[in-house]
Amino acid sequence: MKEFLNFLVNVGKLKGKKRRGWEIHKIKNAETTAEHIFHLAFLVWILGKRKRINIERAIKMALIHDICEIYSRDFTSYDAAALKEKGKVTIKDVLKIKPKQGRPTTNQRKRLEKIKQKLEKKAMKKILLRLSPEVKKEITNLWLDYENGITKEGRFVKQADKTINLLQGLEYWKKYGKIKHKLWVGRAKEVIDDPILIEFVKTIENNFCKKCRH
Repeated sequence: MKEFLNFLVNVGKLKGKKRRGWEIHKIKNAETTAEHIFHLAFLVWILGKRKRINIERAIKMALIHDICEIYSRDFTSYDAAALKEKGKVTIKDVLKIKPKQGRPTTNQRKRLEKIKQKLEKKAMKKILLRLSPEVKKEITNLWLDYENGITKEGRFVKQADKTINLLQGLEYWKKYGKIKHKLWVGRAKEVIDDPILIEFVKTIENNFCKKCRH
């Protein structure tokens, strides 16, 4: 039980970890990783019921998909565009990017993904180190499924994550006007192909930013 207690204490740290993407945009009282997970779990639960997927598995996946951020950095798409040779990117680096340069190239994304996976695997191993083999295996399999889209649940949750990010971004855009909303909408449309999520993205657009539709 001590090992589980330590795990919960570690996971609880996400309640105070501000999401880096919102920090880049200088959002006041920005969403934390724990708040993002909570938001995503609701989306997956409600919209997932309209699909033939294992809802329990999908919700579990939503709950654990970002726990590696306890020890790893919260990577953003802006990091790829600002990536330096050593793979180190600061918020200051990202803020130097002009709006038209905000969308990274395919090679930049691939390079960032390799760095991201390496750091997150190391973080996940540290987080799960003292848990029982059964729990460790389940969480690892769920996380790998989310990262690689192995099952329909993994693919749905991955795209749902992009959808909830878009929703949060447009909420901030409407409130503060600081978000590069066209880049966010464009990126979401590039990666989301699930019919139910496409429908929801259109609803988000209609509600928040009719002017940014394209």
